Amino acid sequence: MNAAVLETYGAPLQQRKVPVPQPGPGQILIKLKACGVCHSDVHIWKGYVRPPSDPSPFIPGHEGVGTVVAIGPHVTGWNIGAGAGVPWLHDTCRHCDECNDGMESFCQNQRAHGLNVPGAFAEYVVADAAYAVPLPDHLDPVALAPIMCAGVTAYGAVKRSALRAGETCAIFGCGGLGLYAVQIAARLGAHVIAIDRDAAKLELARSYGAATTLLADGMFAETLSTEPYRSHVCINFAPTVATWAPMIAAIRPRGRIVAAALVSDPVPVSQEWLTATGVVITGTSVGTRKEMQEVVDLHAAKPLENDIVAITLGGVSGALHDLNQGKAAGRFVITY
Repeated sequence: MNAAVLETYGAPLQQRKVPVPQPGPGQILIKLKACGVCHSDVHIWKGYVRPPSDPSPFIPGHEGVGTVVAIGPHVTGWNIGAGAGVPWLHDTCRHCDECNDGMESFCQNQRAHGLNVPGAFAEYVVADAAYAVPLPDHLDPVALAPIMCAGVTAYGAVKRSALRAGETCAIFGCGGLGLYAVQIAARLGAHVIAIDRDAAKLELARSYGAATTLLADGMFAETLSTEPYRSHVCINFAPTVATWAPMIAAIRPRGRIVAAALVSDPVPVSQEWLTATGVVITGTSVGTRKEMQEVVDLHAAKPLENDIVAITLGGVSGALHDLNQGKAAGRFVITY
């Protein structure tokens, strides 16, 4: 099969012919129709996130959509020809508190497609039957592929915020994830404030349901501290500490701040301020299997929109470069 293989961190992926994998016990083989290119793939490609040992072959990709073509031993609930999604989670330990509580996306021993096991930048991929995503037949695979990570991450962040109808929700960062979150929060009946440095992204956010948009300029933290912008929920999808002070300015007493972007640098927080406001600060990680099925159902009922840029497998290195440079024109999706 054709595959894009990571051989040297930071170097272009190599287009290789590699053997089609075979499903083992509890696994299914999926022939892919599409795979999204996620910013997490950039972190893996650059070597910022590394597995304990590289998979062989090291094929990135965790937003795959395709069809089941082979089923391994001891698999139930799957049939040949069924639609299947390949999300971030390949499997988890299944016995820690997080797994037992249905919060397996926080399992500290999880394995991910495209990081710990070969991923979906290829024509075929093996998935654990218990973690692959059942998909309706009628959905466009190109529009559906980013739901496997970006969509469920946005959905999981909104769910973790406990957002309710009538509340104000500030979405920081209107890239692919933020735009999904805008739509999900708007469908819940929230008053959505979309915030970004790019006016074009704010126009998209407004067309997707944002009631208010705000350009992230030098004064926007002061703007957010005024009453029309005070928010019950702030969710950060921007990979920068620059959003922290504006979120602190915007959040109402007893509000909820959710970190969804990978930001490694520390940010200041006053425990005295926490005791006075009762603000809850938490993080989110992709989404659970239950949340994945819920967001697929949401998308099936009314497709979540995003600017999709279709590419070939040979164009994936260019897509990773553009994402790394902040030059992505939309959500890149490989078509097979």
